[in-house]
Amino acid sequence: MIEDLSPLHIKKILDSGEKIRLIDVREVWEYEIARIENSELMSLSEFEKHAGLLNQDDKIIVYCHRGVRSLRVCNYLVNAGFGNVINLKGGIYAWSMEVDNTIPVY
Repeated sequence: MIEDLSPLHIKKILDSGEKIRLIDVREVWEYEIARIENSELMSLSEFEKHAGLLNQDDKIIVYCHRGVRSLRVCNYLVNAGFGNVINLKGGIYAWSMEVDNTIPVY
């Protein structure tokens, strides 16, 4: 099952110090405009190449611009046997609106 959590909920998880893989599935040009600190870029267009870098036991939070591409990746991961996958509801846009307004909106 995929959790679809708000930016504020994700922020609490990240602030807890729990070991998390924060995966950004946007394209390189988007990542250069705006990103969440400590995120790893694994673009959707090349995600299958990157999926091997993830461990099925990892707690994984996935985000994109508005939450659509990240949900696709979450579904892919769950279907591949990953058990702890979370989608950032509203993507980096919502993160910028609700958590960190220093992140540019595009």
